Amino acid sequence: MLMTSRSIGDWEIDTMIGKGHSGALVTIVERVTKLTISTRVNSKSVADVAQATIVLLKPFEGIVHTNTADNGKNFSYHEQLRKALSTEVYFTLLYSSLDRCLIENTNGLL
Repeated sequence: MLMTSRSIGDWEIDTMIGKGHSGALVTIVERVTKLTISTRVNSKSVADVAQATIVLLKPFEGIVHTNTADNGKNFSYHEQLRKALSTEVYFTLLYSSLDRCLIENTNGLL
């Protein structure tokens, strides 16, 4: 697992549903620095989440080495992300939030 990473550039990605299912929040956290970036999207659709993720990470393109997401269908855009940012995308084990404890904690704080 990437949980023990000590180099800058390993990111965790997640989405949160808005109140009343009105939109969602895409949240991305860098594991070492804890830098958190997020944006609101109209839905958790693959297209919306993909576009938001690429827009959020593009300014950090040189330091985006890996991304870890859950197995949700809204992260099925991983090939787009790999091409747009020249990065690797990893997925957690099913029902295993411990593989991404930083992003889960961050979402709880938001």
